[in-house]
Amino acid sequence: MGLLQSYRLRLQRKRWRIRAWRKGRQLTRVNDRTDLIEPSDILVFSTFRNEYPRLKHFLEYYRGIGVRHFLMVDNGSDDGGREYLSSQPDVSLWTTDASYKRARFGVDWLNWLQWQYGHKHWCLVVDPDELLVYPFCDTRPLKALTDWLDASSIKSFGAMLLDMYPKGRIDQNKYRPGDDPLETACWFDAGNYTITRNARFGNLWIQGGPRARMFFPENPARAPALNKIPLVKWDRRYAYVSSTHMLLPRGLNLVYDEWGGEKASGVLLHTKFLDTFTEKAREELTRKQHYAASHEYRAYAAGLSENPDLWCKWSEKYINWRQLEILGLMSKGNWA
Repeated sequence: MGLLQSYRLRLQRKRWRIRAWRKGRQLTRVNDRTDLIEPSDILVFSTFRNEYPRLKHFLEYYRGIGVRHFLMVDNGSDDGGREYLSSQPDVSLWTTDASYKRARFGVDWLNWLQWQYGHKHWCLVVDPDELLVYPFCDTRPLKALTDWLDASSIKSFGAMLLDMYPKGRIDQNKYRPGDDPLETACWFDAGNYTITRNARFGNLWIQGGPRARMFFPENPARAPALNKIPLVKWDRRYAYVSSTHMLLPRGLNLVYDEWGGEKASGVLLHTKFLDTFTEKAREELTRKQHYAASHEYRAYAAGLSENPDLWCKWSEKYINWRQLEILGLMSKGNWA
């Protein structure tokens, strides 16, 4: 990368940080318990809107792997989620009715919160429908992974977003609030993925899976990106650029090894496709707060009108992280 491009990226990172400070003014504290955060705590940062059915399991899952504090932004929920989270002793909660789209789809709000509270912490940025799976997660807490990353001088950890879905029509598989969504949506595509490199930011760009084959069959290049860098040893100089797909400084995006070795990586089990999603897609299409004029939600609304069955004869039923490693979707790398 040339000196001019490097200089431009530094300027861009500075602009994103300044923008985050401005957008941070849109957030109103509901409950601020950040004084309880200890220096070694792993933190979760998340934005949400009308995700009440998922929130109980979301908190339980991440508490179970060792997260100590949650910093959450509610974007105008009216389903009781804000009230539920405000009663949780390890949750600090902010709310805003400001435009999700104009906050760069929530990135500005979370960049600001990470600047304020995430410095020198391992920070995990996830949505309520994303469950992180990492090597040895069945026997080792998340802190074992972050301790190893610290010892290896690794500052960021990549994870592929893996779309999970039920077998049968979406509306025939009922999800009850608080349940483990993987009991309902336990299938995934083992293949059907394409990978390219983003020359400017250095990150891999992964697409495919059920969303590409079902909702973007005529134009798979418009399917959502599945590459994420959700876990970072945060520093105030950092900034996410586009969701958790990429961030600056550019070196933090190099989470996969192209030279014959393997870096440790994980998977985000993406449980979007529950029976609640059809109504969610219609709501988000009406709000028009998502990327590229909500083209993704237009495709969902059209494709979900008949409550399709995303399952196919090549679908795999999820078992554990070792299965995902065998399939080449994640790696334990040098961590043993």
